[in-house]
Amino acid sequence: MLEVRDLHVYYGEIHALKGVALRVGKGEIVTLLGNNGAGKTTTLKAVSGLLPARGGDVWLEGESLLGVPPHEIVRRGVAHVPEGRRIFNRLTVIENLHMGAYARADGGTQQDLERVFALFPRLKERRAQVAGTLSGGEQQMLAIGRALMTAPRILLLDEPSMGLAPVLVEQIFETIQDINGQGMTILLVEQNAAMALTVARRGYVLETGTVVLEGAAGDLAENVEVRRAYLGEGA
Repeated sequence: MLEVRDLHVYYGEIHALKGVALRVGKGEIVTLLGNNGAGKTTTLKAVSGLLPARGGDVWLEGESLLGVPPHEIVRRGVAHVPEGRRIFNRLTVIENLHMGAYARADGGTQQDLERVFALFPRLKERRAQVAGTLSGGEQQMLAIGRALMTAPRILLLDEPSMGLAPVLVEQIFETIQDINGQGMTILLVEQNAAMALTVARRGYVLETGTVVLEGAAGDLAENVEVRRAYLGEGA
């Protein structure tokens, strides 16, 4: 479904992505692992058009996204849940969700709203609450729900567990699996490598803007280097 080919991205003169290549098949959860500064968030921003590429290409179901404006990439089916949630703090929960659907011309908005409320009953309970007063976990639910309201074909999730209590992390990952079980393709960036490799089918490891390792999630979880660098195990 999604294919990134030899992608090069710069921040000024800093070469942030150096030929990144990856693919995400329809219906898969694929995870990107790596330390801070490895290029994970940069990769997602390049896919969603928030950062321009100086080389390479991004393809979604046979169509290039290179040079396509971010709002048009959303219309083509790419929804990006950014690191830090980035909800509209002064709007209510329901207003945030409707903002996710602002560019849609189809008649499925109400159906998708009910789907979001089924996934996140807490949001339905707090639909009239100002989003900035929600807990961190509730804000993450809202960010994911808002993305789902775009009716995406693929969901880009950037650090969905960041800053959450362990019980909420488990809840978020259960929901990610539920969303995937309904047919959603997901590209996941996650600091909690153990959880990411539990839910993902495949994964890629980035180091300083380069893919250094890729494989099935189970194989990566057993890899000595991965276990030491990302799963907190000693040499």
